[in-house]
Amino acid sequence: MIAQIIFALLFTTAGFFFTKRILFIRRNILLGTDVDLSDRKAQRWKTMAMIAIGQGKMVARPIAGALHIVVYLGFVIINIEMLEIIIDGFFGTHRIFSSIGPIYSVLIASFEFLALGVLLSCVILLTRRYVVAIARFKSPEMKGWPSLDATIILVAEILLMGAFLGMNVADSIAMGRELHHYTEAVVDRSAFPISQYLVGSLNGMSDAGIVMFERGCWWFHIVGVLSFLVYVPYSKHFHIFLAFPNTYYSNLDEKAQLKNMASVKKEVDLMMDPNADPFAAPAPDANTETPRFGVKDATDLSWKQLMEAYSCTECGRCTSECPANITGKLLSPRKIMMDARDRIDEIGHNIDANNGEFKLDGKALVGSYITEEELWACTSCQACVQACPINISPMGIILDMRRSLIMEESKSPEPITSMFNNIENNGAPWAFPAASRGNWIQES
Repeated sequence: MIAQIIFALLFTTAGFFFTKRILFIRRNILLGTDVDLSDRKAQRWKTMAMIAIGQGKMVARPIAGALHIVVYLGFVIINIEMLEIIIDGFFGTHRIFSSIGPIYSVLIASFEFLALGVLLSCVILLTRRYVVAIARFKSPEMKGWPSLDATIILVAEILLMGAFLGMNVADSIAMGRELHHYTEAVVDRSAFPISQYLVGSLNGMSDAGIVMFERGCWWFHIVGVLSFLVYVPYSKHFHIFLAFPNTYYSNLDEKAQLKNMASVKKEVDLMMDPNADPFAAPAPDANTETPRFGVKDATDLSWKQLMEAYSCTECGRCTSECPANITGKLLSPRKIMMDARDRIDEIGHNIDANNGEFKLDGKALVGSYITEEELWACTSCQACVQACPINISPMGIILDMRRSLIMEESKSPEPITSMFNNIENNGAPWAFPAASRGNWIQES
């Protein structure tokens, strides 16, 4: 009974902290500006099925893609067993689903193969990260916590899969010896195709030792999974959950299509329409907040862009494909997403600390987190958008921040400023009038 009470307390505590963090993230995402993405539902479901569920873009890099798919399937399928563990934990039973017979043996056997696959995949991923030292894992923004975060999860997965297999080893021995409540479960030896080869390492233990080892692995597994549940919303691995809504709300338009700003488009329409009366529109309300042109701080981003920031896997595929980054420029699309997430997190904590109101802290996404040099290094080539395995668009955020610099602060590099002046004065980007543009074809 004491074990059941402890289990219930652990389960409730983990659920509380997980829910608290989820509500914090949800509130932060909704701090963003509104954008309507309710159209083309059938296409959105298809995109989510192909990208998030089917891992369609992961296999663009076959080795990393295959390893990720194994870990992904293992995480999803093996945790089906958590339902049995939860029921056993609450009611004090042991392998309650074993009564379904041969089907149960097949399930446990498949879980063991997946557990071994996940364990080996995580070892390979750690090797790629620290022995092979792949360049995209060594970028400046990955120093400190981001790198440690990835390591924690990989090591945790190895330990959890090891505990799962260890639990099965001890369990099969205990059932063979008909110890205590282990006789309640009738499981065929074929259910343990991997752990059966480890039985010899524990056969010499006493009955009490076998029970203690099995219970230790069981508790380690459940505590580890509940700890992971609490930890994951603070980690880059929150994409386990957010990849699904993020891909559902993907940009379904042509990738190179830029979004018009409604307020600017309205002004252009008035200028282009010779019959339009600019004074026909109602005067703006004095209490209406002046619209923001582009993005200065994280709250100027749309809720979809903030969701993308929390969805980022920090895999670095975007940065490794970015031509600006490859040629030594300061820009890293991955850092853009990480900075957006860190800033909206900071704003959220500010709001919580000030009774629901944001207190100005003298910071902004542009300037405090992301430099102008990073923004102007972007070539708008869409390589980062194409590379992202869950359809995140760092370039969209970059362009919106550049809009803010130009339209609100009149800041742009000298070549771009010259281009703007030439377009205004000459109707073209070049520094000579239209009448002289054909002179180059004349014979000297």
